[in-house]
Amino acid sequence: MMNESKEELISKLDLNGYLEEFKALFARDKDIFLQGDSSLHFKRINELCEVEFPAMPELSNLDKALVHLSKQGILHLDEIFEFVKIFRYFEKLKKLKFGTNLDSWLQKIQLRSEVLELCLNFDEKGELKESLDERLINLNTALRMKNESIMAEFKKFCYAKALMPYLIDTQVHLISNTQALLVRGGFNHAIKAKIIGRSSGGGFYIVPLSIENLQNDIEKIKNQKEEIYYEYAKNFSAFLAKNLPFLKFINQAFDLFDSYAARVMLAKKRDLEFILCDNSSDLVLKNFAHPALKNPKSVSLEFKKQVLIITGVNAGGKSMLLKSLLSAAFLAKALLPMPIKASESKIGTFKEFDAIIEDPQNVKNDISTFAGRMLHFSRLFSKKNLLLGIDEIELGTDFEEAACLYSVLILKLIANNLKIIITTHHKRLAMLLAKNEQVELIAALYDEEFSRPKYEFLKGILGKSYAFETALRYQIPSHLVSEAKKLYGEDKENLEELVGKNINLELELKAKLQDVHKKEQKVDEILFSLKEQKEKNEQEFRTSLRKLEFSFHKAIEEAKKTIQLKDTKDKQRSLNKANELRKEIILPSREQNEELCVGDFVKYEKIKGKIISISKNDARIQSNGIELRVPLKLLKKSTPTPKISPRTSINITKPTQLSLSLDLHGLRSDEAISRLDKFISDALLAGFDEILIYHGIGTGKLAFAVREFLKTHKSVKGFNDAPMNQGGFGAKIVRL
Repeated sequence: MMNESKEELISKLDLNGYLEEFKALFARDKDIFLQGDSSLHFKRINELCEVEFPAMPELSNLDKALVHLSKQGILHLDEIFEFVKIFRYFEKLKKLKFGTNLDSWLQKIQLRSEVLELCLNFDEKGELKESLDERLINLNTALRMKNESIMAEFKKFCYAKALMPYLIDTQVHLISNTQALLVRGGFNHAIKAKIIGRSSGGGFYIVPLSIENLQNDIEKIKNQKEEIYYEYAKNFSAFLAKNLPFLKFINQAFDLFDSYAARVMLAKKRDLEFILCDNSSDLVLKNFAHPALKNPKSVSLEFKKQVLIITGVNAGGKSMLLKSLLSAAFLAKALLPMPIKASESKIGTFKEFDAIIEDPQNVKNDISTFAGRMLHFSRLFSKKNLLLGIDEIELGTDFEEAACLYSVLILKLIANNLKIIITTHHKRLAMLLAKNEQVELIAALYDEEFSRPKYEFLKGILGKSYAFETALRYQIPSHLVSEAKKLYGEDKENLEELVGKNINLELELKAKLQDVHKKEQKVDEILFSLKEQKEKNEQEFRTSLRKLEFSFHKAIEEAKKTIQLKDTKDKQRSLNKANELRKEIILPSREQNEELCVGDFVKYEKIKGKIISISKNDARIQSNGIELRVPLKLLKKSTPTPKISPRTSINITKPTQLSLSLDLHGLRSDEAISRLDKFISDALLAGFDEILIYHGIGTGKLAFAVREFLKTHKSVKGFNDAPMNQGGFGAKIVRL
């Protein structure tokens, strides 16, 4: 993509604000795309997410300085200090421990001792250190003395009796970087001075001649310092010129790390995730939200074929869905973080992106809307591996003609292997293209009960436009809408009604499938519980059996000993001991269950239910809409769960000594979430509207678990990383 077309695409996709926020995190301006191996960049970025790294220093562009050095030029000390900032930053980075990929890359950046010695010549502000040269020490001392003399002279003139009548005020004014006094006319009778300006009130800014002489002395001292600075700049520049290849390498390395750092800071700032493009052309989004939207409704969608046609209600989010799909692919290609569940999403690789969204007609180009779109389409037939978005495809001409023409053009682009997203208000094109196996349909949904769009989408069907319903919603008189319906035609109205019924049936089916899925999950939980109980019973049985076998073996051994004994008393004692051991062997017995009847409430382990039938040894019980067959001997009578009376009063004890912060360091995720849940409840009872949660950085698992829990908690209004003095990325400030 050319820069101009890239900027145009960013504007069309409403990504300007998001990318401006991202670019503001750069230490110096650069392109948003990373060159080279995306997989390696992705690994390094993920490693950087796990580490606290020093802030990047602001840096100017050094391309001209590098060219100047290549021609044996002499840089100014300010330009040399820009290189020093890079050296110092990498010196800090190399002391940190990153992951394998970042560490191996940093090892390639070798800072020789001569380079580090150059850094020692400058202070933190970029000034050459005075201690380097005795001449600088003497000149700076002289400079301080001259400045002190100037201030003493000004103070003397401010309180001189001869000048007092002419002074407008006793302040020392800075005019064009020169210190001066503000006086009235006639001052020349009291003092010899040079006029350097006039005030808006008619006064004169003057510099007494004695002070002017001191200022001239200061200028001479500064010139002498500049000569010394030039000497050092010449020597430093010669050293840098000898190391020009290294300077170019480390300058590029700084930009690369700057790109990584900006991405990581944005991801942590907005709680975003990274996703790496694969080699497919699929777009599978899970909980994606366009970065430009505030409080957005996230989108989950699978688009694995070549064409996606979005139909349905006006203002139902069709255009934003198109922009979201294009934006997700664009951001993933640039390895930029986004609001998405990356672990369940998949985004393919596209060489180019294009969007036909706005009306190309304007005064300057003298071109119609339709002609402009045809011109745009004519440039697409030579493209390969392109992701294309077309908003309101029928715009600018008769929709019946447009449907036939665009169906042919789209089929040609399908043959060229382009991936296309289309929004349309009309069903003709969708019906023509739906026969192709590479075309998918999706409909924007409408809430008929409340007469408003849902901003949700249903896959596999045509959407209804709801134009008449929308008109009524915005106070168009009902009799006018009725007349419009008559003109629209009874057949078409019946078709729209059928489409609406089809959507409702799809939604009902989807709801029933979700209900079945929940029941399947409940059955799985019960089966798992039964399996655990069976294993527990078997384990207890094996343990009891081993104890019995051991006791029986001991008794037999004692009995055998009596045969070998000659003394009758010894034999008797041995037999008595064997009998005592035998008595200790207690065989398991079944407890007689109390009599159970149909309709009784029973309990089996943690499962409660009602008996609906009894056979010889088994009973069928019903629990949460699920029927189970359980042996009678394993059931115990229980009481039904009492219904809570609406008049029941609940007393809540307000926590007394509650801290504003919670430390979760060292806890497992499940234990930490349990404590966090209780802490939020206590904080709400205590009346807190903001709390601080410490989770640390570590492997990132605990931080991830805390973020996911806070996202779904109904009482959490929002949260963000804490300031650096309160834990930074290792803590969250939560608003309740």
